[in-house]
Amino acid sequence: MAGTIDRQGYRYIPGPFQYSAGVAALTGHAIQRVRFANPVPLAEGFGRIETFLRNAELPLTAFCACELRSPAPFTDAGFIAFNREYCGTLERWGIFANDRNPVARSNVCPEIDPPAVPSFHAFCYVAPAAGAGHSFVVAGSGESMEGTGPYRDKTVRYGETGPDAIAEKARYVLGVMETRMVALDAGWGSTTAVQVYSVHDVYPFLGTEIVARGAARHGLTWQFCRPPVVGLEYEMDCRGVAVERVVEG
Repeated sequence: MAGTIDRQGYRYIPGPFQYSAGVAALTGHAIQRVRFANPVPLAEGFGRIETFLRNAELPLTAFCACELRSPAPFTDAGFIAFNREYCGTLERWGIFANDRNPVARSNVCPEIDPPAVPSFHAFCYVAPAAGAGHSFVVAGSGESMEGTGPYRDKTVRYGETGPDAIAEKARYVLGVMETRMVALDAGWGSTTAVQVYSVHDVYPFLGTEIVARGAARHGLTWQFCRPPVVGLEYEMDCRGVAVERVVEG
């Protein structure tokens, strides 16, 4: 895992152009999370986030992570097209440039009652906070290795959904979470929330793989969602954030 890069108020793990692998607040700052009570369509959500940050007297560059909900998994080409549209706003906000994106992200697809269009579920921002404890957000990862090329060519046991295959995918993703947390000077012991996104049964390996590693110290949120690309079956993200709130969606 590459080292982190500092920005104003936080540092991030470089990732593909559409997101960073994770963010952590710098000393004297804290990451806070805001969840919408209901999904907010992308353009409207960006507008509401902009208003929120301006009312808090924070720059738009304080936006450092988000969680999206999409109607259904994208094809490889569809995912690239969506990400270019998404990154357009970040570029206008002075966040994204030269295919380098510091914003961590999860983008998953509810299997039941999905939104009609890609929407915001939650977002995080960084703010000055003297004496604040360490805060971080690890971006969502499915069972696909980072790098160029079609997802099917870099996905753990692509096309397999049996219990053994799902468990192997989960072990891979758990390892990714741990590697990213190390880069952010964090670990399972410093998480405040861990989320799993899958429509497959996680109970057979819940105890041996997730709980035994310390990944469910505050319980586990299992969301009945698919990862954002066709052919992916299991995704996780995690965070250590002291302040969270819910606003009207």
